[in-house]
This record gives sequence, structure tokens and C-alpha cells, in this order.
Amino acid sequence: MEILHLNQISPDQLILWQWGVMKINATMVYTWLIMAMLVSTSWLVTRRISTDIAISRWQHLLEVVVSTIREQIKEISQDNPDHYLAFIGTLFLFIGLSNLLLIVPGYVAPTSSLTTTAALAICVFIAVPLYGITSRGVLGYFKEYFQPTFIFFPFHVMGELTRTLALAIRLFGNIMSHDKVIGILLAITPLFFPIVMHALGLLIGMVQAYIFAILAMVYIASATQTHEAKSEGQKL
Repeated sequence: MEILHLNQISPDQLILWQWGVMKINATMVYTWLIMAMLVSTSWLVTRRISTDIAISRWQHLLEVVVSTIREQIKEISQDNPDHYLAFIGTLFLFIGLSNLLLIVPGYVAPTSSLTTTAALAICVFIAVPLYGITSRGVLGYFKEYFQPTFIFFPFHVMGELTRTLALAIRLFGNIMSHDKVIGILLAITPLFFPIVMHALGLLIGMVQAYIFAILAMVYIASATQTHEAKSEGQKL
């Protein structure tokens, strides 16, 4: 597979197959690869899942990952984390694995494409009102858009749109810029320095996955306001 050139900002620009108007680019291929790896790994780990004391190392690793994600969700939402685990956990694992594979030569992270990060941000944009309506009802959720007065409605809408844009741009900018910096360093410097930068980039990639998932959970928790309801109930 052809390696993305330095003058190509996004893997969308690397066309691997084309027939008429139909195109398959590197972003699509690597996205399918990440999804296939997540699905196959989940199937392999859970097909022989056990409730016994003695469990496999893969199951233990899976339980550690799931437990950690559940604890983070519970800390933010102050609610049952199982309501949000599938969505938030999938976001984190997809972005984390996409960024982690940057260590593989020739690989280009789908998260270095604005189309991918925009799609992830749109998923959060849709999930926020869905969770909010499920928790508080249609009227209970949308009345917040008119608080403290109806004049603030357009500002609330703009806030939703701008934070969605910020989610997409933040992830795209960090991963894309790191990928380009590594490519430049490999071209002009000895091997040791790019390796150090690669290791640092892996850490940055995982931090970005964590930040994206945490921000998504914060937005959802704000929409459901379960934490506020509980604190008010305790005061009463």
C-alpha cells in the first residue's frame, strides 16, 4: 500500500481504487480495518468468557478496560454507567486503537482525516439530545434551550454546534500534525529522535482518545442532568 506523502494533508487524498465516481481512499480502508479488529477481538475474547475465578489473560485485560471505562463514566455522570458504556466505550476504543496503530510503518490513522473526526463529533451531537430526551423527556430537555429567557435559544444552538466543531477539529489537528511531524523528522534526522517522537505521539494519541470520550460524556451528563437531580434530592 502506498504511503501517504507529506504534501497530502489527509488520507482522504490517497485514492486506492476508483471506478467512475466511486472511490475508495485510505481513510475508508483503515477505518474498516479498525472496525474489523475491534469486532474480531471482541468476539475472540468473549466467545469463551468465564465467571470462574480462573480466567484467561485476555478476559482479565478486557475486564480491566471495561471496569476503568465504567468508573470514569460513573464519576462524571453520577449515574448508572451501563446506560452510556456502549457508546462512550466504543468511541474511546475506536479512537485509541486508531491512534495506537501509528507505530505500524505505512499506517495512517483515520483520525488524521477531518471526515472521520467530524463523523465522530456528529455521533456525539446526535447522542446528546437522545440521551437527554430519554432521561428528561422532550419538553424537559428542550426547555433548557429557552433558559433563562427565549432570547438565549440561538446562543444555546450555537453552543451545541461550536462544541461539535471543536471536538472534530481538536482530534483532527492533533493527530494530523503529529503524523506530519514524524514524517518530516524521518526524512531529515537520524533514527533515534523520530523513535522518541513516535513514543510521545502514542501517548498523545491515547490522551486524545481519553479527552474525546470524556468530553462526550460531559456533554451527555449535562444534557441528562442526572447529577444535578440527585444533588437536589439530597438537599431536600
